[in-house]
Amino acid sequence: MTKGILGRKIGMTQIFSENGEVVPVTVVQADPNVVMQLKTQGNDGYDAVQLGADDKKPVRSTKPEKGHADKASTAPKRYVREFRNIDVASHEIGQTVSVNTFEVGDIIDVTGTSKGKGFQGAIKRHNQARGPMSHGSRYHRRPGSLGTMQDAKVIKGMEGPGQMGGGQITVQNLEVVQVDEERNLLLIKGNVPGAKKSYVKIQSAIKGN
Repeated sequence: MTKGILGRKIGMTQIFSENGEVVPVTVVQADPNVVMQLKTQGNDGYDAVQLGADDKKPVRSTKPEKGHADKASTAPKRYVREFRNIDVASHEIGQTVSVNTFEVGDIIDVTGTSKGKGFQGAIKRHNQARGPMSHGSRYHRRPGSLGTMQDAKVIKGMEGPGQMGGGQITVQNLEVVQVDEERNLLLIKGNVPGAKKSYVKIQSAIKGN
């Protein structure tokens, strides 16, 4: 069954393995989460556990948020997400979930919001090649051909300039290298999406080992 927790990306560092190899890791601060709601097949049409992380100031919380949190006997949360394919029967509303849910060697998927890059051209956004920069060329960093003359329209899905980043990204099959229960830290091999201090969702890999 799926295991999951919500956390905040602290940044990247490196550790040394037992045989002396350097392992790049991302540090995630995963303070104890609170089970905010349990969804079942009978009531909601699917099974899921809703977790919340990081208390929110009451002044900045709406009435529905406060009422929802009161049912779990906790404060409103900044980051709330659902986890499916999880054993709902083993959870209770108001229960806390900590980093010891995961063990060293677990394979996980991490979901976060990628860094926003603003409006970018086709070269940076889609890694397209540029044209000659000299010898009278008038084609430098523009997109290439947008299609044939016969259709007289741009085909859907054509790679062009536009908003880059700022979307939901999931990096799959990452490995938990270290679990620090005292400081509520997870050290994950490799990089995870998002900027520093951004929230991430960590769950068991859906594609397996």
